[in-house]
Amino acid sequence: MDDGTRDKIQQIVDSKPVVLFMKGTRLFPRCGFSATVVEVLKRSGVTDFQDVDVLKDPEIRQGIKEFTNWPTIPQLYVNGEFVGGCDIVREMYEKGELEAVLEPTKG
Repeated sequence: MDDGTRDKIQQIVDSKPVVLFMKGTRLFPRCGFSATVVEVLKRSGVTDFQDVDVLKDPEIRQGIKEFTNWPTIPQLYVNGEFVGGCDIVREMYEKGELEAVLEPTKG
C-alpha cells in the first residue's frame, strides 16, 4: 500500500470516534457480515458513526486489509483503535464487553 492510501485511511479512522469499513452503507449493507456489525452498533446505542463503503474505492478496500493486517471486511475502529471484524464484534457484544469499548464515544 502506498503512503497516500495509508494516510487516507488514517484520516478516515481519525475522523470520528466510531468508524466502520464495510461493504455498502449503514442504510444499505451489501453483505451479511456488514449488516450484522451495523445492527450490533445500533443495539449498543451507537447512532453516530462513520460508515465507509469499501466497494466504492478499490484502494481503500485492499488498503484497509493491509492497514490492520486483517484479511476481512467489515472492520470496526473505536477511538482510532482497531476492534475487529464481524465475529469479534458480535462476540464482544454477546459477552457484554463491547459496551465498555463504546462507552467513551457516547455523549
